[in-house]
Amino acid sequence: MAMPANEIEALIKAALPDATVTIDDLAGDGDHYAATVVSEQFRGLSRVRQHQVVYAALRGRMGGELHALALQTSAPN
Repeated sequence: MAMPANEIEALIKAALPDATVTIDDLAGDGDHYAATVVSEQFRGLSRVRQHQVVYAALRGRMGGELHALALQTSAPN
């Protein structure tokens, strides 16, 4: 079962309300996405911890409804 991009964005924004989120469907199949997430809440966190925050926002859907998500995360400049 595929997961729509707007659902991914909504889950991330629910956990990180200040985030700017861009989602790209890499294969057109609703299973392979790239996401860019910029949030002040990432400031001072390692890249690994930033990614963990995003994965936690997805509430266990990685590997199930959402097959692949390439992440780029950062705090605003």
